[in-house]
Amino acid sequence: MPMLDPDRTAFLRARQRKTVVTVPAWPREDKDLPQVELPVEWVRFSTLNHRTKAEQLREIRKRGRDDLFSADPLGPEAQEAQFDILCAQEKFVDLKSDLKERPQQEPAIVTADGVLINGNRRAAALRSLSAEGSVKHQYVRCLVLPDDATADELLFLETELQVARDFKKEYSWINEALMIEDLYERADLNWEHVAVRMHKPVGEVRQQHEKLLLVHQLVERSEGARLHVDFTENESAFEELAKHIRSKPAREKESVKDAYFLGILTGTNYRSLRHLRRSDASDLVARELSKEPTLRAVLDAATPGGSDLDEADPLSDLLGEEEPEAPLGDLVTLVATTRPEAGIVLPGGERAAMENVLGSLSAAVAAAADEADEQTREQDTVQAPLKRADKAVAELARIPTLLEKARTYPNWEEEAFLQRVERLEKVLAEIRERS
Repeated sequence: MPMLDPDRTAFLRARQRKTVVTVPAWPREDKDLPQVELPVEWVRFSTLNHRTKAEQLREIRKRGRDDLFSADPLGPEAQEAQFDILCAQEKFVDLKSDLKERPQQEPAIVTADGVLINGNRRAAALRSLSAEGSVKHQYVRCLVLPDDATADELLFLETELQVARDFKKEYSWINEALMIEDLYERADLNWEHVAVRMHKPVGEVRQQHEKLLLVHQLVERSEGARLHVDFTENESAFEELAKHIRSKPAREKESVKDAYFLGILTGTNYRSLRHLRRSDASDLVARELSKEPTLRAVLDAATPGGSDLDEADPLSDLLGEEEPEAPLGDLVTLVATTRPEAGIVLPGGERAAMENVLGSLSAAVAAAADEADEQTREQDTVQAPLKRADKAVAELARIPTLLEKARTYPNWEEEAFLQRVERLEKVLAEIRERS
């Protein structure tokens, strides 16, 4: 059970109860919660709210404080940081304008010592209006949870109120996936339990988690240069990547993943990346990079000992060693660990601005995707006659059995059937003439 601040709990208990409100989402049998009016400066924002988890990770990295939100969650530093995050969220200005024009429509929900479980954004908007001098926005209406509310009950309530009902308005896909991961760990790795809590099919919550695992990998690969929140706009790319590699061999997984990661990091359109869902994806991109001297230098800078794409190694030939299985692996790591505003040192000693390199890399990835698309179209063209012939043969093979049964009916038209056989013979003759 969460530890309560005794002084704050005593203050809240002393507040006058305005009314009682029934909250169906509260998991206990007694769902009636007392409503009070609290000073908006007194309530505390929840630093455990999943809606802001990715943004918190960014703030932790920016301030260099791993315990920023955990050392003293109700203290001024954590609360100020959380307030800034809430104020910077999408549509916060619209929410603030709405509250300025009309009263608070729904009560917030707080713990017994005044920590907001629901209504963090509304409270932040009210506090912002109050700070601007608005007297009528100095208080926030809140429902108060029992003193003995557990951490699991609080998470359940957050899920029910925020995710199941209106998460699309306020949760990014990254934060939703982080919540799913938290629920999964709390549910003893049981996806069925998570699906029930999220009001979603099992396959959907698992897919969200698969996407998050890919983001985890890319963030870890960046060694702190990239954060989860940086990939909020890349949901479609991660979704297509997760679906494709789910049942693929290890080598193809790594090839496609590196090509996608490089494309995501360089801002390549995900519609182009989908053409690289093939086993040789990394090889196609690497060959495209090798055509441009500057990009070849970047590839050399990323590869320990330099790149060997074009130069044969006699010792490798003698030993029969295979080509590297991940030609883009080191490049992805270089791009991931280097912020756009930074620079890289090329093999000749000159420096290149990563911001400029990213544009060139993106163009190369897109060119490789176009090449893959063209190859696929050519292959489809080559295979089209064979596929149609196979389909035609399969259909014709059914005719003898169907014909035998059809001829037993009095309304069968033998002449009409023979006319169609004659047309088939003419088509076959034309095909032979063109062969």
